[in-house]
Amino acid sequence: MASPIEALRGVLNASQILPNVISGGQPGPAQLRAFHAAGGRVVVDIRAPMEPRGFDEAAEARALGLTYINIPLGPTPLTDQLMESILSALRDHAGEPTLFHCASGNRTGGPLIPLLILDHAMDEEDAVAVARRAGLRGAELLHWGVDYARRHGG
Repeated sequence: MASPIEALRGVLNASQILPNVISGGQPGPAQLRAFHAAGGRVVVDIRAPMEPRGFDEAAEARALGLTYINIPLGPTPLTDQLMESILSALRDHAGEPTLFHCASGNRTGGPLIPLLILDHAMDEEDAVAVARRAGLRGAELLHWGVDYARRHGG
């Protein structure tokens, strides 16, 4: 049987960030099915509901028995409240194989930085490097993640 990361082969920037967290871009229906078959349990989608996916991801995930959480990170202010919502979703399911995604992996990078620093004692430079390898490209997202981590004990 494939591992959850192997099941997501072909997903843009799919990266095994932590033992139970894979980040990346938009999966397709076949990849969601393979993720579930490989033991995946949770999908944290930070795309806005109106962004095109090519299929009804929420319905597909739920039909498979996956926990599906959507917390839109789009053209909205990058606030502490938004960060805390995303981090809470990831923390609440820390023991379960989780796919954390946006369209390309870029947006996942911002919240990955404080998750790695605050919850996994990674230093800032390494956390930023991991987030960049996982697809982070936006300077605003990088600064949001670093600033949040610094202000919350990182």
